Amino acid sequence: MSEPQEIIETRGDDRVDLFKNDANGDGRTDVWVSDTDGDGKPDLFQFDTDGDGKVDVTMVDLDEDGTPDLIVDGDGGLPPEGTV
Repeated sequence: MSEPQEIIETRGDDRVDLFKNDANGDGRTDVWVSDTDGDGKPDLFQFDTDGDGKVDVTMVDLDEDGTPDLIVDGDGGLPPEGTV
């Protein structure tokens, strides 16, 4: 498992999931696209690629240009409560 390259802090107090999807049809959410600063644009992308209920890939749009800048593979974090 790889370690994150840098610590990412969200810019706001609330996380708003803009999009959740069950990409593999198993009845559990495995893709989360979130707005963490309240501007209505996505800046946090999380994926459970193996269906184990843990986040496997996290992507963050640090400079808010619409393209994720950092990919953390294998971070093993848990998705938001109540979505798995």
